[in-house]
Amino acid sequence: MYKGIKNYPASERPYERCEEYGPGALSDAELLAVILRSGKKGLDAKEVAMRVLDEVGGTLGGLCRAEVSDLRRIEGIGRVKAVQLVCIVQIAKRIWKEDVKHKDPLCHVREAAAYYMQELRHEETEHVYVMMLDTKMRFIGDHHASIGSVSMSQVPVREIIRESLRRDAVHIILVHNHPSGDPTPSEADREVCRNLELACRISGLKMVDSIIIGDGKYYSFREKGNLN
Repeated sequence: MYKGIKNYPASERPYERCEEYGPGALSDAELLAVILRSGKKGLDAKEVAMRVLDEVGGTLGGLCRAEVSDLRRIEGIGRVKAVQLVCIVQIAKRIWKEDVKHKDPLCHVREAAAYYMQELRHEETEHVYVMMLDTKMRFIGDHHASIGSVSMSQVPVREIIRESLRRDAVHIILVHNHPSGDPTPSEADREVCRNLELACRISGLKMVDSIIIGDGKYYSFREKGNLN
């Protein structure tokens, strides 16, 4: 029988639990219920939140792959709620990147991998980025060089060099993801790394690393000794 969150005992209401114990005490469904605020006739906000989680694979991480059109197919989720959810995901990604970006200097490849991890680990196609750094390994900016398919992407070496020089970069880090979740490099990845490293050397740039992002893990050519 439908009763609505307002009729739950205080100890079971997400807002009250958050105020009493902090947001860390809330379940994934309760966190989503707070964002959604309301349900629909016959479904309270927590029940709608549970349906959202079921639809995206059972975890909050699944929201990273969801689009507005996907979410709107869920009972209790209309246009406004769908947009709110994808925006919350984007806010989380940007907060994560801001935290890493302001490390001064960017002294380890783990930090470069962390900068892109949350954005790329759930992507279903390959994305190629170049991270640009100054003489002291401080972050200047990055460039989204290309988007590929599920299994491969084109790496525009000439464009990467031109953009890096235009922004006065001294060091660069190539980053791309493997939608399979396995960051093990392919032979094509190794060839791209060799070609870009050579182009950097000719252009006066230093290629610090080539990093492949998987699902919660990464592969660093530098750490594995595959980069001069």
